Amino acid sequence: MSHASLDIAIITSPVTPVPATAGGAQAFVVDLAQALAREHRVTVYCAEGSKVPGVRLVTVPVPAEAARALVLPARPQPASVPDMQEAFERMFCEVRRRRHDVVSQHAFDAEAFELSRDLPVLHTLHLPPLVKTVVDAARLHEPHALAAVSEASRDDWQCAGVRVGRVLRNGVPDAQAAQGPVNPIGLIAGRLSPEKGIEDGIEAAKRAGLRPLVVGAPYDPGYTPDLRGAERLEPLDRRELRQLMGRCAVTLVPIRWEEPFGMVAAEAQMAGCPVAGYRRGALPEVVEEGVSGFLAEPDSIEDLSRAAIACCALDRAAVRRSALRRLPLAPCVSRYERALAEVADR
Repeated sequence: MSHASLDIAIITSPVTPVPATAGGAQAFVVDLAQALAREHRVTVYCAEGSKVPGVRLVTVPVPAEAARALVLPARPQPASVPDMQEAFERMFCEVRRRRHDVVSQHAFDAEAFELSRDLPVLHTLHLPPLVKTVVDAARLHEPHALAAVSEASRDDWQCAGVRVGRVLRNGVPDAQAAQGPVNPIGLIAGRLSPEKGIEDGIEAAKRAGLRPLVVGAPYDPGYTPDLRGAERLEPLDRRELRQLMGRCAVTLVPIRWEEPFGMVAAEAQMAGCPVAGYRRGALPEVVEEGVSGFLAEPDSIEDLSRAAIACCALDRAAVRRSALRRLPLAPCVSRYERALAEVADR
C-alpha cells in the first residue's frame, strides 16, 4: 500500500453480526477491514456481537425484526422494517459525527444507499439487483460511487439500469494447504439456500462416484434441502473449512442464480481443491477452466458430474498456484485502497 493514510468507515448491515457463517461477503469485509487497518484508521459500523479482531467497532443492536429484512433470492422482496431504518440512522449519525475521509459501504439495504448520498462513499454491490428498493436507491448514486464484485455482476446491474463505475473483485487470504491424502468426497459448502443448488451437487457427486458432503448453515427459513445420500456437517470456521477443502477431491458449486462472485469457489482453489460448477454468473471469472476446475452447462446434473470427474485428474498444486495468481487478498485490498483514495479526493 502506498497512499496517504485515510480515516475509513466501513458499513455493514445490522441484520446480523459479522462475520456471519452464512455469507462469504461478510467474511470478505472482515478481511478487508483488518488489512486496511494496518495502514489506515478503520472503524467498522456493524451489529452488536460482531467480531473483527484488531479493528475499532461501532455497534448497534440487531433490530428485533431483522430476519424480515434478509434478502432471500428465491423469495419475494424483503419487507420494509422500521427498526432497520432506525439502526441505520444511528450508524450514519455517528459516521457524520466522526467525519471520516471516506465510507466503504457493504450493506445491501436501501437505507444505507439513501442515508449516504451526500457522503464520500463507495458502495460495493455484493448481490445481484434482486431488490427493487435497493436498485432504485443505487440508481441515485454516480457510477464512481458504485462497485460490482465481478464483470458478470456489473453487467447484471447495468441491465437493471444502474451504471456501475468499477469492478472490485473479492480476494481470499492465503493459508497453508492441507497435508495428507485426498478423499473421494464431493464437497458442497455455503449457506443452505435454494439458489445454491445443493441437491444438484449431491446428485452430481454420486454420479461421479464421490461421497457427497454438505457443510453449511440454514439461511432461507422456507427451504429444507433434500440431503438424502449425503453426509452433513454443521458450519465450520474458515480455517477448518479450508483444511477440509484441501482433503476433498472436488468442491461442487452448482449455482442456480447469477452468482455475483463465488467465495466458496475461491476458497476451495486457494486450498488446492478443484471446482466443478455451473457456467453461470461470475464463476467463469473465478475458475480457470482446465487448470483449477471445470464448468458445466447450467442445470445439467450429468454435465456437472462429468466436470467433477474431470476435476479429479487436475494437478492440485496447479489449482493452488492458479488461485494464488488470480484470487489473493493483497492485490484486492490495494485496489480498494486506490478506489477509496479516489473517492475521498473528489
